[in-house]
Amino acid sequence: MRHRFHSMCPYFAMFPESFAERWIRRLTRPGDTVLDPFSGRGTTALTALLNDRSVVACDVNDVAFCLTRAKTSAPTIRSVLQRVSQLESGFRPSATRPTVREDADFFSLCFSDNTLAQLLYLRGELQWRTRRTDTMIASLVLGILHGEMSPNSKYLSNQMPRTISTKPAYSVRFWKKHGLRPPDRNVFAVLRQVASYRYESPRPLGSAHVIHGDMRKLPFDPSLRRTPASCVITSPPYLNVTNFEEDQWLRLWLLGGPPTPTRGRVSRDDRHLRADAYWQFIADMWRSLGAVVCNRGDVVVRIGSRYMGPDAVRRALTASSRFSGRKVSLVSSRITEIKRRQTDAFRPGTRGCRIEIDCHFAFRD
Repeated sequence: MRHRFHSMCPYFAMFPESFAERWIRRLTRPGDTVLDPFSGRGTTALTALLNDRSVVACDVNDVAFCLTRAKTSAPTIRSVLQRVSQLESGFRPSATRPTVREDADFFSLCFSDNTLAQLLYLRGELQWRTRRTDTMIASLVLGILHGEMSPNSKYLSNQMPRTISTKPAYSVRFWKKHGLRPPDRNVFAVLRQVASYRYESPRPLGSAHVIHGDMRKLPFDPSLRRTPASCVITSPPYLNVTNFEEDQWLRLWLLGGPPTPTRGRVSRDDRHLRADAYWQFIADMWRSLGAVVCNRGDVVVRIGSRYMGPDAVRRALTASSRFSGRKVSLVSSRITEIKRRQTDAFRPGTRGCRIEIDCHFAFRD
């Protein structure tokens, strides 16, 4: 049965766990260290732990760090439920409602007053960066923060995609046009339900080290200096496809960010948005990997682009590998057509990434 932590929080541009599992089993043995320098929702990291490998994961995105750390350093269900009860007992609606009334149109239409009051309280109370139980609770809230409305839905918001947060102005226009009102949900009650559901799968055990920061800092990480990675399985940001600060802005707000979409606040490295700088960004990835992957280690990269063809992407990715400072060879590659794009659900007719390419490289020094 699929581990229920995998689907904790739908995430844009995510690869399935079957992709990570296939390569982990093919290229590594139990006890080896698997690295993902762009961990996203933690698919590689969780899959590696479930297959008895050690994990190092890295991401600059607060949402990605929170999800990856929750999945790979999960507290017990008992401690999660106890903490939810503790938080609920400390919640005072009267102390939060003035802030609710001061919010913009978006928040008053996105969440009911009661739900928003509870979210604002959790936003201020959860120590998700440092406390494992709070990291898990924050991740569970991220997974239910927004999504489609239905009679059995547990999502907290008015109608919205599960994978991205639509922009405030667009959302308000859509909700008003269709006369949609947010559901009135008790966040604490829903948290108990989703926690019990996720923990139907046993929490993963093992060694996981999750880094909250830029992948260019990997060569300075003490754990990788002691034990270089045997294998890298990753998917860097695609060229000119998405911007996580805009697409995940509401989840970033829950974790303490501003109440509007931003660019360059969480990460000033926006080179994946500009074709002229993108391959410098990928070259930096290779520089970091060259310093932290062991002799005869492997690197598997899934990559895509809106405008470049697969052959051009493969050539550029292979050429940039020389910046690792190591002897690297392309072992294999495979092109996949994306038939059902995630963006089709909320951006029909847009030109998105239609082709992905998987490349397996090997260090042979």
